[in-house]
Amino acid sequence: IVFIYAYIQRFFTWGRYDTLKDYNLPYPEAVFDLSYYRKNPQPFVELAKELWPGQEGGPRPTLAHSFVRLLDQKKCLLRCYTQNIDGLERLAGVSEDKLVECHGNFHSSSCTNPACRAEATNCKDDILDSKIPHCDKCGSVTKPDIVFFGEELPMKFQYLIEDDVEMCDLLIVLGTSLLVMPVAGIPSWVGKKCPRLLINRELVGDFATEAIMVKNWGGGYSRDVFLKGDCDDGVKDICELIGWEEDLNVAHKAVS
Repeated sequence: IVFIYAYIQRFFTWGRYDTLKDYNLPYPEAVFDLSYYRKNPQPFVELAKELWPGQEGGPRPTLAHSFVRLLDQKKCLLRCYTQNIDGLERLAGVSEDKLVECHGNFHSSSCTNPACRAEATNCKDDILDSKIPHCDKCGSVTKPDIVFFGEELPMKFQYLIEDDVEMCDLLIVLGTSLLVMPVAGIPSWVGKKCPRLLINRELVGDFATEAIMVKNWGGGYSRDVFLKGDCDDGVKDICELIGWEEDLNVAHKAVS
């Protein structure tokens, strides 16, 4: 089981917030607020036009994404839980049944009217043309199926997570602050004897808590490995150690 949060950062750290400054957002996160979107969809439309995955010149899967695909190809992947909305796991070729996009995706779109929720086939084209997308069925605004503030996580997450954390025999956590719940709770939900690997620039979340317990009180479980640094460097080191380096290069070359 792999939980990955890598590559794309919060939009207001990119300098892309400048794109939206003329819209006088009440606060930066309002662009992802469902009630605000229904009243004023244009700021999100402009942002989504830049973010929409798969566009020429847009973000491409990193070596870390290709590592997840390689785990899938080698039948070692139970599930990939990602908080990313950039769709790079899909672009990397991770199987649909192995992928749980916890905060949604741009792959599908739907009406924001709770009484309708019809599929919105024109949403992508409208947004890429800087047009506000509307539902063909009821006329309400539509949006990609990414999770806005005020929306529940996808049913796929709720359906799979309980069995997956019980079945997990190795947890790999890549590039995360482990701050956004409930997904950040996954490392603490796996079995107490399940080995856990964190590849990250800093020790975070439940990994940090258990490290303190072991250091100061001798409690906790010596089940964690912390590989400090960038995700791409970390997965490359791992593949070198287990003889997968060439396989990783081939997998990455296919999507880069």
